[in-house]
Amino acid sequence: MFALTFLGTSASVPSAERNHPALLVEAAGKRVLIDCGEGTQRQLLRSGAGFRRLDRILLTHAHLDHVLGIPGLFSTLGLRQTSDAMTIHGGQGTLDMVIRMLAGLWGAGRAPIAVEFAPLTAGQVIDAGEFTIDCFPVRHRDTDSFGFVFRSPARRHLQPDRLAALGVPDGPLRGGLAEGRPVVTADGRTIDPEDVLGPPSGGKKLVVIGDTETTEGLSDDVASADVLVIEATFLDRDASTARAYGHLTAAEAAAFAAAANVGQLVLTHQSGRYEDDEVLAEAAGIFPNTRIAADFDRIVI
Repeated sequence: MFALTFLGTSASVPSAERNHPALLVEAAGKRVLIDCGEGTQRQLLRSGAGFRRLDRILLTHAHLDHVLGIPGLFSTLGLRQTSDAMTIHGGQGTLDMVIRMLAGLWGAGRAPIAVEFAPLTAGQVIDAGEFTIDCFPVRHRDTDSFGFVFRSPARRHLQPDRLAALGVPDGPLRGGLAEGRPVVTADGRTIDPEDVLGPPSGGKKLVVIGDTETTEGLSDDVASADVLVIEATFLDRDASTARAYGHLTAAEAAAFAAAANVGQLVLTHQSGRYEDDEVLAEAAGIFPNTRIAADFDRIVI
């Protein structure tokens, strides 16, 4: 299961209703922040999420509306005397910019909390056991941008009717079968896990893409995601402006979701030049299972 809390859903200019980009993803007791726009620390408090167990930030790219909240967050965590090191993942150019930003405020290597910087390359970012995170390159205005894929594995569960038919009692024998080990019953019969396990089920896939000028080349990474979170900064009538600024239109995001066979499309990075209803109408006309993210929305996958 993945729980998403949208902390900021604006484009580069925030509004009274929308903060700069940030998304909190929670899974298996761990919490990961994707981007950290200006004001993210206050959004964490306003959402009720707070700062507990927050030790990892994934950065989509280095533009200021996605990273400028890092110094404020670190300052607060330092005042709270947190003992956890923060790991920041991003493209090398993105990390270089963040390192310079922190050094300009506190001096090289003297941020208020312990920080580790982990450069991204396409492939696995972390394996947390209960879920994995992979990354893939995204094109956006000559930045070293990345999107992220969160996966929880499908699992096979014991089938009560099969256990009963084979006379497997409650207890250690069933535990062994659930772990994939053959067991021997009291009367000497060997029961193989394949005899009592059902088909795989329950695996989930979440894909988060920040700013992107095109969806070309992203289909394999996004295919069959349960939820795709992606920007939709412009409407189709302003497609030429979208191209100039390296962003998608709502129609492009929706067409991509349909082609990639995703379950639900969630649009973010919303521009104040449009009403939400306009954006939703354009996207839903192509991909009906679309929603517009608002600050403090929570989605559970």
